[in-house]
Amino acid sequence: MRSGPRSHCPISYLLDLFGDSWSLLLMRDLILNGKRRYKDLLESEEGIATNILADRLSRLEKQGIVTKRRDPGNKRQYLYAPTAKGLDLIPLMLEMIQWSASHDPDTTASRGFLRRLKADREGLIAEIRERAEPAQ
Repeated sequence: MRSGPRSHCPISYLLDLFGDSWSLLLMRDLILNGKRRYKDLLESEEGIATNILADRLSRLEKQGIVTKRRDPGNKRQYLYAPTAKGLDLIPLMLEMIQWSASHDPDTTASRGFLRRLKADREGLIAEIRERAEPAQ
């Protein structure tokens, strides 16, 4: 098994980390939807299997993109949160939302969100960053 990236091409590097069907969706839920618990991530509409969820969270944690810590309210559960490195995905995710919304007539992205993205991208990024707070 390869221990490093296939190449140092920026697109290849990104695909090595997020080129599967689930990792960016998990980051969407952590960053944009405020999900923190395994159960909440499992209940996303795309229907991820438990083994895939556990694997992707472990990979993202090993890469320093998310952190995992005990839930202070329930020591049997963990809380997941994006790190600063994970939050650096916000501009990329917003670009993907904007592109997809312009080409998918059935997009679930709200018109208000899309208007805000177009009118105040930097303000929206700052707000999302603040709301998602990187894990320490």
